[in-house]
Amino acid sequence: MTAQEMTVQEISRLLRAMADPVIAEHSARYFKTGPGEYGAGDRFLGIRVPDLRAQVKRCEAAVLEDIQLLLMSDFHEERLFALLLLVRRFATGGEEQQAAVYHLYVDNLHRVNNWDLVDSSASRIVGSYLEPRDRKLLYRLVKSANIWERRVAIIATFRFIGNDQFDDALKLARLLLNDKEDLIHKAVGWMLREIGKRDVAVEKAFLQAHYKNMPRTMLRYAIEKFPEPLRKKYLAGEI
Repeated sequence: MTAQEMTVQEISRLLRAMADPVIAEHSARYFKTGPGEYGAGDRFLGIRVPDLRAQVKRCEAAVLEDIQLLLMSDFHEERLFALLLLVRRFATGGEEQQAAVYHLYVDNLHRVNNWDLVDSSASRIVGSYLEPRDRKLLYRLVKSANIWERRVAIIATFRFIGNDQFDDALKLARLLLNDKEDLIHKAVGWMLREIGKRDVAVEKAFLQAHYKNMPRTMLRYAIEKFPEPLRKKYLAGEI
């Protein structure tokens, strides 16, 4: 058996051998795992993301069933590693493999349950798969009671934005203007900023209509790359 054919048990042993309790303790604080926090109850092995990514190619031939089992792990890094494997499988696979990855992902969205898990996978799998297809799923997810499903919806549009398709990102941003979660405000602001990098007039038109009523964090993220005098005007409500 080659390294590329590693089973879920072997992948798990590989990752757990990389564990560092000091990093794990820091990660647990960073990802807000305390009672009532957004990552409450999550567990960490303590593996830095670059070190985790360095193992993807070694394990890339794992079968989808094993990747799905890894996605069920209680440990954050194992779920992230499963998602990184799915991203790679989607990027290197044909249409049939891409469809299988997409459906596995969507069927297991409850395991994509922190912001870094969403951000490392949503645009690369959901966005990429839906780009030439019907995008109604995003409009269902954006209305979900689950914060991570709403974040998947908006982050998926990063793929569209990269190809100068802004409409869905702007429509979803409007639907999220009154969201109560700071992590959603940040995600929407980020996507608006990405639109502005490609067509600042489109971003400014959206801001002109909504900036006075959007959450402060969302606005700050959206205008982060604007010249300082312009940022100050937006923040002061003087545009």
